[in-house]
Amino acid sequence: MTNPGDGSQIPPPSNLALRLPTLLDVSRRAVAGVQKFDPALREFLGDFYSYPERRDAAIAEEPLLLDDDIKDAYLAAVAEHLAARFGLEVPGWAEHHGRPLKRAFFAGGLESLKAILTVESPAAFRRRLLFVSRTG
Repeated sequence: MTNPGDGSQIPPPSNLALRLPTLLDVSRRAVAGVQKFDPALREFLGDFYSYPERRDAAIAEEPLLLDDDIKDAYLAAVAEHLAARFGLEVPGWAEHHGRPLKRAFFAGGLESLKAILTVESPAAFRRRLLFVSRTG
């Protein structure tokens, strides 16, 4: 399978039964159509919070580009936010992953939430024009 972001070959998703998922696995699963992005990311976050000894490795490798600027920015924001929150080194790839958004994205899509999301959104998300609730 080919990565739509850069045309490179995509290795098959790893056997996650043997190890904890990484952000790279989230992107592989989404690109390969094995799992939709949102559930894959939720699964990743559940494991990230449950296994502190694996946190560094979980965000270390750069994810594949998803051919979706919002999702690419979201992966970078997640890595930066989790690193800051848990005292980990921010992976170098998080600074340049994907293309910068030209328009702000507000989770939920409701006009009435924009003010709340603007205030609550963590810095790693805000600086990428992603506005999410405090709980992500």
